[in-house]
Amino acid sequence: RRRRQPVTFPILGTSVTDYATALGIEDWTGATGVNISGTCDLAPISEQEDMLTELFPDAKTVGILYCSAESNSKYQAELFEKELEADGIEYKEYTAADSNEIQSVTQSAAEECDVIYVPTDNTMAANTQIINNICLPAKVPVIAGEQGICSGCGVATLSISYYDIGYRAGEMAYEILAEGADITAMEIESAPEVTKMYNAQICEELALPFRMTMSHRDRIGWRSSQKWQNKNDGRKER
Repeated sequence: RRRRQPVTFPILGTSVTDYATALGIEDWTGATGVNISGTCDLAPISEQEDMLTELFPDAKTVGILYCSAESNSKYQAELFEKELEADGIEYKEYTAADSNEIQSVTQSAAEECDVIYVPTDNTMAANTQIINNICLPAKVPVIAGEQGICSGCGVATLSISYYDIGYRAGEMAYEILAEGADITAMEIESAPEVTKMYNAQICEELALPFRMTMSHRDRIGWRSSQKWQNKNDGRKER
């Protein structure tokens, strides 16, 4: 059996939440130091937590719901917990090992918490209907880590544009192939801007007048995440 040779050609990732966690790099400097670079889909956690506390200033306990099998979700949860601790807000973790556990774990979170935060998480994103079927009747709002989760079960999110980070990854490829950039020294790049979005349907059912009370300002302003998806069909907003 022929021995495999180490992969040395450039590898660019996109929509990776945390490269250090994914690659097992402990001494993180911003670049991987190997033949891997790209863009990440981590929205600013501190601003997401600010949004939660502004929208729900009376929340006493926040539930953090994610899949324990996804290391990037755990990384986001830990960052979010630090922000809550700094604001003196209690929190509880609710983790599901797989989709089979989501219903029971979400039920516990809805019974014990005032607000639930769901970070960018593939397992949760694929099962937002389960989460919504529990949280909506219980009148427990969900702050989502990204647009897709917000569309399915959230009331609001501070989301990045996946088009933008994909486009930037393409530009990085050009810099490597056409301009001779050294991928080992290319820093991982984040989305250039974030967008505040709300789920109009769920907000209405929970009687949450966010557009009237939000004081955050941004380039685009508040939008219904469902309408944004339909209008742009995954393309960058112009």
